Amino acid sequence: MLANHSSKTQKFRLKNNVIVIISILFLTILVQIDIISCDDAQILIKFKESLTNSNALNNWNTSIPPCTNGTRNWQGVLCNINTLYGLQLESMGLQGTIDIDSLTQISSLRSISFMNNSFNGPLPPINKLGRLRALFLSYNNFTGEIEDDAFKGMDGLRKVHLAKNSFSGLIPTSLANLPILLELSLENNQFKGSIPNFESNTWRLVNFTNNNFSGEIPSSFKNRSSSSFLGNPDLCGQPLAPCKPPPIETPGNSSLCGEPPLTACKQKPTSLAKTIIIITTIALLLIVSIVFMLTRNRNNTRTSQYSTTDDIESLPNEKHKKQQPNNNTDSHRNNHQISSRGLDRPTSYKKSDNGKLIFLRNDRQKFEMQDLLKASAEVLGSGSFGSSYKAAIVNGHTFVVKRFRQMNNVGKEEFQEHMKRLGKLRHTNLLPLVAFFHKRDEKLIISDFVDNSSLASHLHGRRTEDQPALEWSIRLKIIKGVARGLAYLYRELPQLALPHGHLKSSNVLLDDSFEPLLSDYALSPLINRDHAEQVMVAYKSPEFTQSNTTTKKTDVWCLGILILEILTGKFPANYLKPGKGGNEDLIAWVNSVVKEESISEMFEMEMKASKSSKGEMFKLLKVGVSCCEWNAEKRWSLRDAVEKIEELKERDNDDEHDFPSCGSGREMFSTISSISEENVPFRN
Repeated sequence: MLANHSSKTQKFRLKNNVIVIISILFLTILVQIDIISCDDAQILIKFKESLTNSNALNNWNTSIPPCTNGTRNWQGVLCNINTLYGLQLESMGLQGTIDIDSLTQISSLRSISFMNNSFNGPLPPINKLGRLRALFLSYNNFTGEIEDDAFKGMDGLRKVHLAKNSFSGLIPTSLANLPILLELSLENNQFKGSIPNFESNTWRLVNFTNNNFSGEIPSSFKNRSSSSFLGNPDLCGQPLAPCKPPPIETPGNSSLCGEPPLTACKQKPTSLAKTIIIITTIALLLIVSIVFMLTRNRNNTRTSQYSTTDDIESLPNEKHKKQQPNNNTDSHRNNHQISSRGLDRPTSYKKSDNGKLIFLRNDRQKFEMQDLLKASAEVLGSGSFGSSYKAAIVNGHTFVVKRFRQMNNVGKEEFQEHMKRLGKLRHTNLLPLVAFFHKRDEKLIISDFVDNSSLASHLHGRRTEDQPALEWSIRLKIIKGVARGLAYLYRELPQLALPHGHLKSSNVLLDDSFEPLLSDYALSPLINRDHAEQVMVAYKSPEFTQSNTTTKKTDVWCLGILILEILTGKFPANYLKPGKGGNEDLIAWVNSVVKEESISEMFEMEMKASKSSKGEMFKLLKVGVSCCEWNAEKRWSLRDAVEKIEELKERDNDDEHDFPSCGSGREMFSTISSISEENVPFRN
């Protein structure tokens, strides 16, 4: 008995010792986490001191850690549990110096984004951040050549975005040698020279447009879309036009005029040569005269047509009006007609009229109404508000002109004031408004032309080799951009009940890097109310259907429908129906899928995604469902939705990606089960 008692005592002591050891280890981990958080906080405060105009970071305070249990307490930080793995300081008006030396002290840092700020000077020494996996510096004012070893030692780098700066010189060899680069965005800079052979061959996105590259495109890019290389006149080879063969030199011909013994080049022209020259000159003069006379006659005819045309129905697209889809799905891709005589004169415009185009930006070329009328007009489509045209001005600049007939809800002064307010908006994810024209019967709004079409076209258009189905990473990027653009509108236009009011996939344009640009935003105060209620998406919301009201959460409902459309690939058909009514077709479909928990039918079948992305996809689905809550009071706020969207990653558990792992298979299935029949916020 004593032996048994002794044995039990030893077991009891051992058990207590194990509990004590585990407790000590647990407390040690907590203390270490707290120390790490404090260290990171102090480092970030030091980093902030190197910035100017940093008011957006006012909540950076060492009294609270940057991250707590995966939730960020500081603006612009990205968290995984208690670890800070990224900085996302975008569109904050930041200036000054990016203190890379401070950031090197955060060992867990994997992703940094300073997009759409006002940083200038050369590229910071980012190779000091050797563990970095994603670098986003687009839409700043960086200048100069990038040193050849700028990316040396950064073998884990997956994403490099340097677009829309003023970088020059050659592409660094160290950048070309990165072994697992997935995304490279260099468009709209001043790079020159040839495009090198890149070590990586698994591209998700690559863009070299609008630089000064020359020579033949490497064979590794021959299957990429030609849109990735446009704006480089001296580039050639697949997928662009073939390169011209070098001139063949006959032996002895290379120095016909250079060697003293040969005097043929010094001989005077013969009489026959003089005769040929005279005849050729006379023929050229005759041709020029004939062309001038024909051009003059055509201009006179055009002027006569303008002075007698008083009917807007003569627009080029009216001949094909029945062919145009009301949803404008392909309005930026399918070109229906080209008018050789340009845009018809607005109905209220007269030659003696002093109405002028009013420009909203100083960084765009200015032109007169006459230039616009003479421009060749390509019909893009006929949408909810009117017709859209692609207009090529004389010197080659291209704009989109939208014509509005139902825009008389306010007077001229109020209209102009509102347009000027919109013209001051600056954000990566907003389509810039360039100019407008105001007359009583119709209005023109001019914006930049975006040649990668709309989100609707990519989701619902015909799939081709050049336009395959959007993969998950691109769709997530688009959703994040849409959310950021919408959040910016909410901040800058707090006086509007509907800061957007017409958010749908055909009003989300995509640039060459698939960065989304919101269009047709903040127009609800200008549109005739009866017309707005018939066509604008906000007026199809549940709250307007039930009580003829809209709220700040109405745009959130539109965002939710857009998220579901992007994930499922199903077009919200009720958007095409005039008048009230929520999107009951899409609601019923999503309800049935969620109820049955049919994973194979939940998402679009053609969307490429790894198995480790499913958890994040379900999280986004939950965001979309929460945004579509029928009861506006219970619906998420935009702030809640944006925060949840920003936390999403491309993959659940991805050691080979930009972000550390977050989530598990168990969380994936708990996400599905949380969207149950009882709490699905759609009305049956």
